[in-house]
Amino acid sequence: MTADRPTTTSRWSRLLAAIALVLLPAMLVAPPATASTDEPPCEPDNETACIAVLVLNADNDRISDVAITVAGAGFTADLTTNADGPATVAAPEVGQYTVSIDPATLPDDQQLPEGAETEVTVTAQSGGTARAAFRVGPGAEAPATPSGEASDGAPADSTTTDDGDGVAAAPEGDASERALTFAQVWQQIGSGLRFGLLLALASIGLNLVFGTTGLSNFAHGEQFALGAAVGFITINQMGMSIWVGGLLTLAVCALTGLAQDSAIWRPLRKRNVPVMQLMIVSIGLSITLQYVIQLMIGGGSERILSRNPQPLTIAGITLSTASWLSMVVALVCVLGIAWFLTRTRIGRATRAVSDNPALASATGIDPDRIIRIVWIMATGFAALAGLMWGVSFGSFNWQLGVQLLLLMFAAVTLGGLGTALGAFVGSLLIGQVVELSNLFIPSDLRYASALVILILVLLFRPQGILGRRERIG
Repeated sequence: MTADRPTTTSRWSRLLAAIALVLLPAMLVAPPATASTDEPPCEPDNETACIAVLVLNADNDRISDVAITVAGAGFTADLTTNADGPATVAAPEVGQYTVSIDPATLPDDQQLPEGAETEVTVTAQSGGTARAAFRVGPGAEAPATPSGEASDGAPADSTTTDDGDGVAAAPEGDASERALTFAQVWQQIGSGLRFGLLLALASIGLNLVFGTTGLSNFAHGEQFALGAAVGFITINQMGMSIWVGGLLTLAVCALTGLAQDSAIWRPLRKRNVPVMQLMIVSIGLSITLQYVIQLMIGGGSERILSRNPQPLTIAGITLSTASWLSMVVALVCVLGIAWFLTRTRIGRATRAVSDNPALASATGIDPDRIIRIVWIMATGFAALAGLMWGVSFGSFNWQLGVQLLLLMFAAVTLGGLGTALGAFVGSLLIGQVVELSNLFIPSDLRYASALVILILVLLFRPQGILGRRERIG
């Protein structure tokens, strides 16, 4: 029996070798794992991110039978265009993907224009379709940047997957290019209410700081942007839930207010530094924070939530679900601040310090303690407003704070410097002016309308709507 074992082992070895020889050619020619092009078109949902590719001539006719490769995140898909619609594929995860075209598969009379790129970078987001388009044939021009499109219609000249370019674009589109109807006016009123509530949440902190210290804090806009930036890091980059990431964002940004008062503002107050010099310090702090935020998130536009927003219509106004929730949170916070200032001991002490610091100190109130609480509240609520702004408007960039700072000053000036309720009223009015002006002027100029309001208020009622006249001299 012992002598038979080598013979049995040899037989098994020869059998395995024969199977390997048979399978080896198939293994060598087998292509790498790719997405199948026989699958039905990709349909985005809350868990699926799609990528669609079109090859178009100068007349927007689709070119079929062109080989396309989509690669990224360790994933590769080979697609072939057709005349019925875009070639689509489901991305395994959100992120950036490179879409490449094979020029050799283009018809002889439909080649890429000279200087055109053969690759396009798109960003896939859950619930949406990232689209890339290549222009070919006579009359097609090579774009300065890789081209893409946001819908199945005519392609644009830049890849777009975001819902806007941050505060630089009208959140609901350029209404000045549409017919003026009651539905459009009503929609813009709803957008203005959203704008105003989020602006009010940030502006109230700015007004509280001015009321208790007399300082116009030019770094307050960066506290607003810092909330969006830290929210992007905690929620988008670190993968925290919006509730956990939001609470952590508020805690971090509130601590920055405490640190600023302890390290900068309190020592300067002790030295009786004039308000003008304090304002210059705040401008320097603003510039520093701008570039710190740029180092944190980069120079482009970012999204806090990777999923595309889900629309929700209430009373004929269509906004994203996140926008409606942000409006509710902002309103609750504003009402909470009003209750705090009028019904709590610390709130009444805050009003006393704002009205007369010396008299408040004589009655046993510690102005430094109250001012420290105000700084924590101001930076915390500014961060909450920035976080909800980034969630509601889809995207933001590192310049968000400086873009909105003048609107905050316009709101508190319109409502009345040093009054929390005035900041609320002024912000709501500024929000309506900004959004309704978009019905008549291009969206790029809509913020200018708010600054015109600021100039008119300073000319005719410098104390603001709810402010008090002060005797000078």
